[in-house]
Amino acid sequence: MEVLGVDACGRPGWTGIKLRDGAFAGSLVGLRLDVLIKRAAGAEAIAVDMPLGLIEKGWRAADLGARALLGARRNSVFLVAPRPAWREPDYLSAGDRCHELTGHRLSRQAWALAPKLLEARACWLADERIHEVHPEVSFFALAGGVPLDHAKKTWRGQNARRRLLAAAGIVLPDELGEADRVPVDDVLDAAAAAWSAQRIALGAAGRIPEVAELDGEGRVVEIRY
Repeated sequence: MEVLGVDACGRPGWTGIKLRDGAFAGSLVGLRLDVLIKRAAGAEAIAVDMPLGLIEKGWRAADLGARALLGARRNSVFLVAPRPAWREPDYLSAGDRCHELTGHRLSRQAWALAPKLLEARACWLADERIHEVHPEVSFFALAGGVPLDHAKKTWRGQNARRRLLAAAGIVLPDELGEADRVPVDDVLDAAAAAWSAQRIALGAAGRIPEVAELDGEGRVVEIRY
C-alpha cells in the first residue's frame, strides 16, 4: 500500500514523502500540487498540511479542537477564516470580511497562505483521496497524546520528531532524493502527514472535530491524524 504526505514549502512550493507499507519510499518536490499528486498516482490516501474545508461563518471547529488538544503547541494552529473571506481580492478586504463573519480580523500570516490554500482546496474538491492534516496533531498522536516540548525549528524539536517517526517505522534516510534541499521542518511535517495518510488508508485515523461540520461544497471539514 502506498500513501503520500504533503507539506507546503517556500521553494519549490510543495514537498511530499511517500510511504510504501508504512516505510519511507521516496520524496517528491514540485511547484504545483496537482502535478506532484499525479506523480503519486498509486497512492491510496494523500494527506496535505493545509486548510482545505471552509465554512461560511465563524471559526472552524477543527481548528478550535486542535488548539485545545495541543496545549503549549496551540499557536501552531491558526484559525481559518470563513470561505467568503478567501474570495476577496486583497488583505484589507479579506480582513473586513473575516471580521464581519467571525468578529476578528484575518491575520497577515493566514492571508499569505491564500494562493497555496486555494490551490490545495481545488485539488481536494477534485480528488477524494486527499485529506487535511496538521503535523503537530500528528506528532501529538505519535507521542502518545502528549504535546511536544520543543518547536519544530529547534534542534531538540527536530530530533524529537525524527525519533518519533523512526519509532513508527518511518526512518528518514540522510539522502532523501528530491527533498534533499527542502528545509528540515518541511520534510518532517510531510513525513508526519504521510504517517497520518497511512492511518487514513487503514481506517485507523482520528478526526477533529468529532461532530462533523460541512464545507460550502458539502464536504466534511476536519483534521485527520
